[in-house]
Amino acid sequence: MNSKKVLRILASLLLTVAAFFFIITFSIGLPIYLRPFYYAHINAMELPSISGHSYGEIKEAYDEVLDYLTLPNKEFSAGIMRYSEEGAAHFADCKVLFDLNASVLFASATVIALLLIVGRRLKITYKLGKRSSAFWAAVSAIVFPIVIGALAATNFDRAFVIFHSIFFPGKENWIFDPTTDEIITVLPQDFFMDCAILIGVGVVVLCTAIICAEFVIAKKKTANQPQVASNEPVPVLK
Repeated sequence: MNSKKVLRILASLLLTVAAFFFIITFSIGLPIYLRPFYYAHINAMELPSISGHSYGEIKEAYDEVLDYLTLPNKEFSAGIMRYSEEGAAHFADCKVLFDLNASVLFASATVIALLLIVGRRLKITYKLGKRSSAFWAAVSAIVFPIVIGALAATNFDRAFVIFHSIFFPGKENWIFDPTTDEIITVLPQDFFMDCAILIGVGVVVLCTAIICAEFVIAKKKTANQPQVASNEPVPVLK
């Protein structure tokens, strides 16, 4: 195997991994960056009557929490809602995960862009076997929502606890007391379940689009291939 073929395979593997992480982190980012997704839940889940705060106050509190989680150099705040030091500490832990997701999303997108630019200039086709790197990334990523969805559908409450046990090991500050951390009254568990559904839908839609595009492109290439002329003699009619 020559060095060029080895480099092409390695580049194809790198593109597959980058595409996989892009699909996952992009989908995770949907409920984070699409704030109207939360706004639609405020009245739908009757959060004003449950929390005793108006729509505007809830929206302001959520925006300030999300600003802290997604923007640099922001102090934690929850609008006019009370919060404890332990509650703020949990959001500090969450910020680490939010920053990690954003970093992986940016890094994977950068790698994909660079490889595609190089591939276009050098006329490199990134394939593993007969399929493209994007195809294999999509096939791998689509397993993610299936497994998570199966676990959540079985017992979402337990899945919720397991999630926090994995990502916040040895900590219990994610168990909020609504009397000291009012923000929890407007972040019900059902909202997080909807977030999980949105993430799953995002992954499935992206993966399905990539897989379908793979077959459509392959079909067009096959249709555009010139027909091989037959060498058999053509009978002459007399």
